[in-house]
Amino acid sequence: MPDIPSTTNDMDQLDDGGRQLRDAMVRRLIESDAVRDPRVIAAFRAVPRHLATPDVEVAKTYNAEFAAVTKTDATGVDISSVSAPRVQAMQIEQAGIEPGMTVLEIGSGGPNAAYLAEMVGDAGRVVTMDIDSEVTDRATAFLAATGYRNVRVLTADAEDGAAGDGPFDRIVVTVQAADIPPAWVRQLKDGGRLVVPLRMRGMTRTVAFVRDGHRLVSDGFELCGFVPMQGAGQNRVQLAVLHDEEGEQIALRLDGHPEPDTKALAAALFTPRATAWSGVTLGGTESNEHLDLWLTTALDNLPLMAAKPGARKRGLVTSASPLGVPTLVDDGSFAYRTVRATEAEDRYELGAIGHGPHAQQLAERLASEIRTWDREHRGDRARIEVHPAATPDEQLPVGRRIERRHTRVTITWP
Repeated sequence: MPDIPSTTNDMDQLDDGGRQLRDAMVRRLIESDAVRDPRVIAAFRAVPRHLATPDVEVAKTYNAEFAAVTKTDATGVDISSVSAPRVQAMQIEQAGIEPGMTVLEIGSGGPNAAYLAEMVGDAGRVVTMDIDSEVTDRATAFLAATGYRNVRVLTADAEDGAAGDGPFDRIVVTVQAADIPPAWVRQLKDGGRLVVPLRMRGMTRTVAFVRDGHRLVSDGFELCGFVPMQGAGQNRVQLAVLHDEEGEQIALRLDGHPEPDTKALAAALFTPRATAWSGVTLGGTESNEHLDLWLTTALDNLPLMAAKPGARKRGLVTSASPLGVPTLVDDGSFAYRTVRATEAEDRYELGAIGHGPHAQQLAERLASEIRTWDREHRGDRARIEVHPAATPDEQLPVGRRIERRHTRVTITWP
């Protein structure tokens, strides 16, 4: 169990600097438009989150973009963390939590449960659960030390939810999920909201769903990154490694995509580039999250390419996003989304770079879909629905379908 102050006086003494850091953190969250609800703002001012990670520098824990990794598995994959304040605030705003509600948090840690407890107030109740006893022990210690009594901590696999504590007005999931277990839908009140970082064809968005009978219908989503689900719901992406030199690794993240000809693609990586520019531009602060979701809706074989910064420095690729870059694959050729600066200040043109025998064709195809998005869907938000796995085709919306063990997920556009 972590070394957390056990008396109010000790906590107050350690929290003197924390109050100032919390105020500064909240100002940054407001300035970046990450938080707008006055009640969420008040919650983030109230919780001394640094006490949950005593091994981390206090100031760092109040960096709006800093996620404190608390555990990795034997392969080095992060499996537990205290999410960044910006992401936690974003999810809590998506949830629309009101005083007196009963809320289930899936994926524990401590500070986020405390924020939820602030939101529901004394008349409400929070249940936070995690499969890992080390994580729940840490959460229990933090919540006890900080005085949050309306939070129940459970150590269990969340695949079956927490039936004895439901039904829930809200469910907030703080780990990446590839599927929605039936128990989560059953234990959510009709009209209730489920906020979940849902992975769809490799792309993760924290989606705010509203329960409508047996289905879930999206009411907004945001770009995000989370540690993967463990237990019965574990469903990790597969990696197809194209290049594996130290600091220069390049791999495709497969999530239901066809198994690629890795050897041919690895060879294609070292062939001359083919480039196609779309004429479509983005502002420097404008997100490409809706574009990328359109691309994965429109194109069949579009895994994400993850590359280390060393690969970009060497010139093997032009993009090295930690979340991965949409990459169109066809046999031994591929093309990935890229950008270049324009003459206009802080504006960038979208395009594609291809490698392999069909490099130019694939780059042009990707650029064409970027233009389609700009012409027909820019400013639109996709609608994401989750239906039970047994739902017949004729009862599903027309659009991209993602088949999972428990559900059929659809992505449609206006």
